[in-house]
Amino acid sequence: MLEMAAASEPGLYRAGVAGDTFNTAVYLARAGLDVAYLTRLGDDSFSGDILRRMREEGIGTELVERCAGARPGLYLISNDARGERHFHYWRDAAPVRSLFDQPLPAPDAGLFYFSGITLAVTRSGRDNFLRLLGELRARGCRIAYDSNYRPQLWDSVAQAREYNRSVLPLCDIALPTLADDCLLWDISTVQACRALYADAGTGEIVVKAADLTAQAFAGPLHAQRRAAPVRALDTTGAGDAFNAGYLAARLNGASLDDALRAAQALAATVVQYHGAIIPREDATQDH
Repeated sequence: MLEMAAASEPGLYRAGVAGDTFNTAVYLARAGLDVAYLTRLGDDSFSGDILRRMREEGIGTELVERCAGARPGLYLISNDARGERHFHYWRDAAPVRSLFDQPLPAPDAGLFYFSGITLAVTRSGRDNFLRLLGELRARGCRIAYDSNYRPQLWDSVAQAREYNRSVLPLCDIALPTLADDCLLWDISTVQACRALYADAGTGEIVVKAADLTAQAFAGPLHAQRRAAPVRALDTTGAGDAFNAGYLAARLNGASLDDALRAAQALAATVVQYHGAIIPREDATQDH
């Protein structure tokens, strides 16, 4: 999506390209992984800008479809005094909404990552998306998921729960934020969150909590870390960066504890900048 994020001067906004799964893709690519992005864009100049940005970040565009006469979605971020963000969306006609309306061939991948926002905005193609996940798993691809629940994207919490229940058994790695899942599932603790995913069959569960702690569970293994506090300028993309840091570390053979450390370090860097995507040189320092 196109992103309008607050600039350093009050009242001004900086145009960019971002979005939850895109942010994670960028940071995975910066970690040296081979990344491709699956989406649908228009044939306008803004869609061209998004494609150029993907290529600049080393993200493969071979899975991107172009839709004649369409334009990408846009969102604006405003921040309160604590750096907490508030989102304003214009994406009802974005071409990505019909991405799974027709069956798509399963890409050749070792890991497929998506979010609850993916589910919400493409839910007209639900059956095709579930079929795609099943085909990927049958090929040995691991499925990673962040519920990233946004109530305004769903007709009701019941609708969101029902779709999530159909997805969770297909997931190998879950990366929920506790606050999101408290809203979605009416739970209140890390253990309840873990149990929800474990009962659905998810093997690796990473729960991000509001007190800067994160816990990772994989079978009998468990790790917990509390991030050092930093002065947050803008929390946009913090969870997306965390997910990228964690997944990149695990894909490179890191332990749960080391993966949490890498995830928290990257997220801590990101929140000290405006916008979800920070300058490349700062994203790679000490991570």
